Amino acid sequence: MIKDDECLDDLQNGLFIIQKKNGFKFGIDAVLLSDFAKETRSKKTLDLCTGTGIVPLLLSAKTNTPKIFGLEIQEDIAQMAQRSVEHNKLEDRISIKCGDLKTAVSIYGRDSFDKITCNPPYMKCGSGNQNDIDTKSISRHEVMCTVDDVINVSAKLLIPKGRFFMIHRPNRLVDIMCAMRKYKIEPKRMRFVHPSYDKVPNMVLIEGMRDGGEELKLLPPLYVYNQDGTYSDEIHKIYGN
Repeated sequence: MIKDDECLDDLQNGLFIIQKKNGFKFGIDAVLLSDFAKETRSKKTLDLCTGTGIVPLLLSAKTNTPKIFGLEIQEDIAQMAQRSVEHNKLEDRISIKCGDLKTAVSIYGRDSFDKITCNPPYMKCGSGNQNDIDTKSISRHEVMCTVDDVINVSAKLLIPKGRFFMIHRPNRLVDIMCAMRKYKIEPKRMRFVHPSYDKVPNMVLIEGMRDGGEELKLLPPLYVYNQDGTYSDEIHKIYGN
């Protein structure tokens, strides 16, 4: 059932997602994260800070993963994500729970997943144009969780050699790398995302492995737009155009 303040958006892959008409909506970062994580095979994947459930939905289309879980702290958003799952008749593959990721180990148990994805809030509290505590603020600012929280709990939830995937901002890279080493998730692959060829990166994709060896591979940069403002060929490919 779609509520009056919601809309049903076509993901152009046979799936649909329910979103708030005037609330926080998924962006290209979720699409890039799901594409970045798709090649690693998984029997059981967890998406932290799942929001509207966009990453689990995209992973269900891009992979053969039989069980995909999403954890979201905002009850109304988690319920909306679960309704998207039901609308797409994916209840046998995707399950959304409402809960605090800091208590995720008590929800799912240690060593429960071979893959974790996360598109967390990017900005520290007090930075950016932070509104009163609302859905948009929780989605954008570290009100309910920090980078350290995300990586700490992921290390506990992953099986040994399990994979961790995250998209974030380059200006938080030192925080991210320090936390990954601290909790024994070794960075393995990294890719910077640039708005266009002549601009500095504004996003970074990172893959880590729990208890992995020391080796980081820097991938070629990803450019979102061409000089004329159209999507690059690679972005078209990621979107399936």
